[in-house]
Amino acid sequence: MNYQQNAKPDVREQVLKHGFSYPSDEELVMLILGSGTKKSPVRRLARSVVEALYESNDKNIVPDLLAIKGMGTGKSLAVAAAIELGRRRNAHLHSVITQPKDVVPFVKNYSVMPKEHFLCITLNGGHEIIKIRVVSVGTINRTIVHPREIFSEALVENAAAMIVCHNHPSGSCAPSREDIETTKTLIEASKIIGITLLDHIILDRDSYFSFLEHDLLFTPVE
Repeated sequence: MNYQQNAKPDVREQVLKHGFSYPSDEELVMLILGSGTKKSPVRRLARSVVEALYESNDKNIVPDLLAIKGMGTGKSLAVAAAIELGRRRNAHLHSVITQPKDVVPFVKNYSVMPKEHFLCITLNGGHEIIKIRVVSVGTINRTIVHPREIFSEALVENAAAMIVCHNHPSGSCAPSREDIETTKTLIEASKIIGITLLDHIILDRDSYFSFLEHDLLFTPVE
């Protein structure tokens, strides 16, 4: 095996075919590392990394990785960064939402996006977060959503309720006429489908707007 070769093509192909739940921890690390060294082929290096991760705590991850022969600063930081990114992406799981501001920390990163992102946060019967997903991405000031895009995945996830959210790149989180009309449409769809729409939250860089907090969620606005 050529140590300069990237992670084995079969690993890449299998991930592309089956998704990231398919490979082992070792194979996931191989994808992160990309290549090994002359004395430490990528699979052997990945095995050492996995063993180190199982024995490390958060504080010692980087030093423990650097102690592995063949793991330089770049590779060690790449692995540590991937772990931290995964932690951030999944920090919301099972968090209980009791009020609009409980959601904001989990979606605040979208407030700085240059394009409008429309999100759906699905919740179980205990109002614990099941998943946060991007439904659509629009232009600098507009995105287009359809109820079927919002509710299709929620049905698969057996969600009992949901919160929708989008950012305003323009810098103001005040709802537009389109935002109000979209919310009214989603409320009507939620009644038919049986998944409660708890709120629609709009984000800007500094604040948020909650339809529920402003009594706009169920009150028609002419």
